[in-house]
Amino acid sequence: MVVICLFHFFASLLFLISPIIMNGLIKITKYIFITPFIIAAGLLIFSGFSNAQDNDYLIGPRDVLTLIIYAGGEEQQKVDLTVSSQGTINAPFIGPINVKGMSIRQLESTITGPLAKNYFVNPQVNIRVKEYHSLHYYISGAVKSPGMYEMSSKTSLMELLAKAGGVLPERGNVAYILRESLEKIQEGEKIEDFLLQKDPIKIDLKRLLDLGDMSYNIVLQPGDVIYIPLEKTLDLAESKIYVEGEVKKPGVYDFQVGLTAMNACIMAGGFDKFAAPNRTKIIRRDKENQEIIKINLDDVREGKIPDIELKPGDRIHVPEAWL
Repeated sequence: MVVICLFHFFASLLFLISPIIMNGLIKITKYIFITPFIIAAGLLIFSGFSNAQDNDYLIGPRDVLTLIIYAGGEEQQKVDLTVSSQGTINAPFIGPINVKGMSIRQLESTITGPLAKNYFVNPQVNIRVKEYHSLHYYISGAVKSPGMYEMSSKTSLMELLAKAGGVLPERGNVAYILRESLEKIQEGEKIEDFLLQKDPIKIDLKRLLDLGDMSYNIVLQPGDVIYIPLEKTLDLAESKIYVEGEVKKPGVYDFQVGLTAMNACIMAGGFDKFAAPNRTKIIRRDKENQEIIKINLDDVREGKIPDIELKPGDRIHVPEAWL
């Protein structure tokens, strides 16, 4: 009788707690089965970002590449390869390959072809950059720590400036970026002389550093040389504007972002008694051409037409009135 009662007691207890147990098991089961998918998804997203960066990168000496070969649904080979100073690797099954200047996609394709022809059925080759060692940049001029920098990933101008300790207070408002110039600088050629031979990219540092316009924060290419001259040595055409003619204080003035023709004339003390603002000209020069822009500053003053924003090196000429 006691045994029967105990049996009914435990049976009733099991009946009462079984939903709790089952619910717990379901939760545990969900956790066990769903968690790997969450982790896998996260890894896939992360690897997508990593691969996107690697795919744009051009391989160079001393880089370390991880090469994985898949075939028949299994990993057949995994190896780390260091690019030699001559730009070659010794790929499994294939032998030496000159990889300098190749993208990751190009190298994967280069290795996949011979593997499919001679060794595996439908092989898949996966390559990533394990260590970057060919991302070298040189920065000189008005920075706290000029010199050569090796970066671990693709770098923007702002990142390189931070690495170099930032700019000096007396820096100019332009940065010159010289492509494919690192070897020339290493050979001892002066940047100032090299600027005359090349057509550098010019970055407006006033917009980038003072106004925070990140559209000027360009991504650098390996081997770029960056030169930021001191303001006192900067070509006037890169940092000044000129106001001449019938104004009270003709002369050279600092260029400012957003400066217009009317503002420049006001900076120069305003118009003289016999000025003809309606026939004002803006003379704008580049290396080969000269452009003359006519503007009626009387109409600008009366709000009839918009003012013209100036560029560094512009010359504003206010003529004398016809008597």
